[in-house]
Amino acid sequence: MRDQCARLHLVFAFQFHLSMLVILPALSLAHSKCVLFNFGDSNSDPGALMTALGLYLGPPSGQQFFHKPTGRFCNGRLYIDFICQNLKIDLLSAYLESSGSDFTHGVNFAVSGASTEVSLYNPFSLSTQAGQFGHFQNRTRELRRRGKGSMMSEKEFRNAVYSIDIGQNDINLALVANSSYQQVVNKIPIILERIENSTKALYKLGGRKFWIYNTGPLGCLPQTLALRKKNESELDELGCLALYNNGAKAFNDGLSNLCSKIRSELKDALIVHIDMYAIKYDLFANPGTYGFEKPLMACCGNGGPPYNYVNKKTCGEPTASACVDPSGSVSWDGVHYTEAANAVIASKITSGDYSTPFFSLKSFCKKKLV
Repeated sequence: MRDQCARLHLVFAFQFHLSMLVILPALSLAHSKCVLFNFGDSNSDPGALMTALGLYLGPPSGQQFFHKPTGRFCNGRLYIDFICQNLKIDLLSAYLESSGSDFTHGVNFAVSGASTEVSLYNPFSLSTQAGQFGHFQNRTRELRRRGKGSMMSEKEFRNAVYSIDIGQNDINLALVANSSYQQVVNKIPIILERIENSTKALYKLGGRKFWIYNTGPLGCLPQTLALRKKNESELDELGCLALYNNGAKAFNDGLSNLCSKIRSELKDALIVHIDMYAIKYDLFANPGTYGFEKPLMACCGNGGPPYNYVNKKTCGEPTASACVDPSGSVSWDGVHYTEAANAVIASKITSGDYSTPFFSLKSFCKKKLV
């Protein structure tokens, strides 16, 4: 009898040991999961604008990967989607999506057309998105006490990555208004002030890890070239509009300085600046490296070479059509990037090679704050 009890004790002990081998890694993963809150415009909007306005962005958008329209201005995944897959978290749901949203790994507050300023055309400015985060945080706390909602903990809010990709629409609108280069430069300080205010508002709500992107080469977008080019003398060596790229670079210089300023003021925060301009510009400068052809020509549009972009005959309209192989194109619709280009963009973002200070996104995500 004593031997039988001893054997049973050994069996139970062995089974307990095995169960702990399964449970402990799971607990470790649960505590080390990455949480990402994203703020921005159409470059990272998973469908919020369509949801907010009750509109439908039809085919051929979404034909890759999703095999249906999702509200993304792309033929498939955005760079933020590839980032989520790299971090091994679910694709982020739009904050404004009422059905089927999953906020376990974070929230995407980005809305197409958003800028740093509330406008008559788009109320979802960066400050509005930051306010929506505050509402989400408060609501999460209320629901958590009842065992409902995302169940996101205070530690997860604190250790989350807060990514901000905005400013493209601010600079573009200033240039479209036929402002001189100096007039555009004069507007940059107020744009940067709004980014600073929203970043510090998120900091007051507990955010400590900020991943801030500068803006891409606006002068290389087919839409810009088709609608704004007056003569060849305005183009740089790649065939991009120099004025628009110079406006973007002026904004980016200011944003880099702003990140340094915030870094010096918020000592317990981590502020990482990502050079999105360099990442995207290389797609136009060295397209063959990535398997792209005719980088200044939209895949989906109308009009053919050189830009395949005609106003009011844009992608999604009956008069527009998509190229046979989008994977060979940089631009999807003249403004936004193809899934293939977004894959390259995301791989460079996550590498850390374009980050100041250097951080791979995975290591930044895993870095725990006290």
